[in-house]
Amino acid sequence: LRANEAKSKALARQNDARHDELLIENAALLMEIRHRVANSLQIIASVLMQNARRTKTEETRNHLKDAHARVLSVAELQQQLAGATQGAVKLRTYLTKLCDTIGASMIGNPEEVSLRVVAEDVTVDAGTSISLGLVVTELVINAIKHAFVPGRGGVITVDYRTDGPWWTLSVGDNGVGMAGGAPVASGLGTSIVQALARQLGAGVEIEDV
Repeated sequence: LRANEAKSKALARQNDARHDELLIENAALLMEIRHRVANSLQIIASVLMQNARRTKTEETRNHLKDAHARVLSVAELQQQLAGATQGAVKLRTYLTKLCDTIGASMIGNPEEVSLRVVAEDVTVDAGTSISLGLVVTELVINAIKHAFVPGRGGVITVDYRTDGPWWTLSVGDNGVGMAGGAPVASGLGTSIVQALARQLGAGVEIEDV
C-alpha cells in the first residue's frame, strides 16, 4: 500500500508540473497572438491613412480617417493587453495612451485642440476595457469633428468615476455646443456607442451645458 501511495503522489506531482507547463505555454501563446493582432491592426491603419491621403473626395477621406482612428484605438488596446497580467487593465493609463493615439491621428493643431484624461486610477477586466475604449474613441472622434470651429480651439476631457458598484464614463468639451438644441444624429458612431453601452449594462445621457 505504501508503494502504491508513493507512486500515486509521484504521478500527481508530474501531472501538476505538466499542468503548470501548459499554463505557461498557453500564456505565452496568447501574448504572441495579441502582439500579432496589434501589428496587423497597425498595418491596416497605415493602409487606411495612405488611401485617405490619396483620395480626392473629402467625404471619403473623412470616412477613411474615422476608420483609421477606430482601428488604431483597438490596436492600442491590444498592445496593452499583451503586457497586462491576469486580464487586468489600468484604465487611466490605457485611456491616456488611447487619447494620445487618437489626437496624433486626427488633431491637426495640438495647440488649438487638446485631449485631457482625468479618470480614476482603477483597473478593469480586459473585456470591459475594450468596450470603454471603443466608446471613448467614438465620442472623442465626434468631438474633434464637430465641437470646435476654425480659429477657436478648446479641450476635450475624458473622465471615469466610480461610486461603490456604480461607474460613470464621460466625454465632454468646451466647444460651441449643439446648435439650437438640435437632436443628436443617429449615425454610425451613435449606434456603436448605444450598442456598447447596452453591452456594459449602462445608459447614454447627452447634455449641452
